[in-house]
Amino acid sequence: MRKTVTDWRWIQRRLVEIVGRDGVVRRKEEILTYECDGLSAYRQRPALVVLPKTTEEIAAIVKFCHDQDIPWVARGAGTGLSGGALPLKDGILIVTARMRKILKIDYDNHQITVQPGVINNWVTQAVSGDGFYYAPDPSSQSVCSIGGNIAENSGGVHCFKYGVTTNHVLQLKVVTPTGAVVTLGGVVPEMPGYDLMGVFVGSEGTLGIATEITLKILKKPEAICTLLADYTSIEAAGNSVAAIVSAGIIPAGMEIMDNFSINAVEDVVKLDCYPRDAEAILLVEIDGMKTEVHAAKQRVKEICLAQGARNITTASDLDTRMKLWKGRKSAFAAAGNISPDYFVQDGVIPRTKLAEVLTEINAIGDRHGYKIANVFHAGDGNLHPLILYNSALPGALEEVEEIGGEILKLCVTMGGSISGEHGIGSDKKMYMPDMFSDTDLETMGYVRDVFNPKGLANPEKLFPTPRTCGESAKMTDVTKFKNADLF
Repeated sequence: MRKTVTDWRWIQRRLVEIVGRDGVVRRKEEILTYECDGLSAYRQRPALVVLPKTTEEIAAIVKFCHDQDIPWVARGAGTGLSGGALPLKDGILIVTARMRKILKIDYDNHQITVQPGVINNWVTQAVSGDGFYYAPDPSSQSVCSIGGNIAENSGGVHCFKYGVTTNHVLQLKVVTPTGAVVTLGGVVPEMPGYDLMGVFVGSEGTLGIATEITLKILKKPEAICTLLADYTSIEAAGNSVAAIVSAGIIPAGMEIMDNFSINAVEDVVKLDCYPRDAEAILLVEIDGMKTEVHAAKQRVKEICLAQGARNITTASDLDTRMKLWKGRKSAFAAAGNISPDYFVQDGVIPRTKLAEVLTEINAIGDRHGYKIANVFHAGDGNLHPLILYNSALPGALEEVEEIGGEILKLCVTMGGSISGEHGIGSDKKMYMPDMFSDTDLETMGYVRDVFNPKGLANPEKLFPTPRTCGESAKMTDVTKFKNADLF
């Protein structure tokens, strides 16, 4: 006899049978740990948390959920910034944190296969001794997991030249929302047929869970040089980015930080290498053959000076380069140290619009009376405005959400996107119609439904819901159950 989904004690026992008693988190005070991801403004406790160790265990959990009509959400390290891993009150949270094995390294073919719980930076650490590295490097790379990077199609400092996560994934073993185990992609660079792996990467847990991930690893470049240019206006820094690219130079990365971010980092990290009086700094990293790097370095210096840079610092040794980058990597944490709360957005604009959009973002903040710090991937126009606020003040969260929405709509108006690497999740799904037509969204929904026919995998994420009467009925069926008190 099939049990009802309100019988959480029975569900708990079934999950314990699959993963063992230590693999099910059931006490309310322990579940509290999982009530949000990096977007801590949104919180919701799941009914149960389960921590599998193998593909087989995940498949059994998902098949059980499919058979019992139990909605579920997958979670990696919980560092996401769009509420993509926000749990469901009446659902199960499947956490891949215990799946941390590096399964295979193939240096001859420049590949590595890992489980989803492997931390991003561990990949480079595993292969660096043999002269290799993994290119995608989100600011949270010391704590974020590869599985989460796959779900959100994460980028990082070096995404301008080397691309985001999808450009470095060769093959995925995936548990679909019906509990089936399938392989997407292949170990050769190009596979015939539909690019289902490309569809899966960035699908934010709505199409299944990747359990084995084969990534490309790259040989370390012969030479690397990092330049830091400081400016009296952030617009001049933005113009420098466009001028560098127009000159035919493709740096490994280009990042801009405004004055507020500069001082926040210096206050907290105390690097003593960012000029506090600068309105903005531009970090440029060039890599490749020695002669190529030398020539590009000289040309970048010329361009930055022509665009109004006051001073330019260059570094070729590892320690100094890491020091210059440490501030950029610490910018979000530094902002959190000087403001009670911040709300970060993730829009993308054409590089040629940087100066115009940055001016307008500051104007939006001024109109609403909120300070907005700007630190972002300037090379590909991926903005990360941090709206500083105090959540203890009534109505403050609603106001900064409105500001964030204005910024996203501005990005779309300028020919950009509402997300570059943080994903849509719970935070930005209501803005999808600003970027896509009803037909576009309906077509995406068809793709989701092929993988996720019952809508149980990460429902209420990515797409605005309900969109249609049919989808409204489906979501009602999935979420109608009330969470029984476990204890």
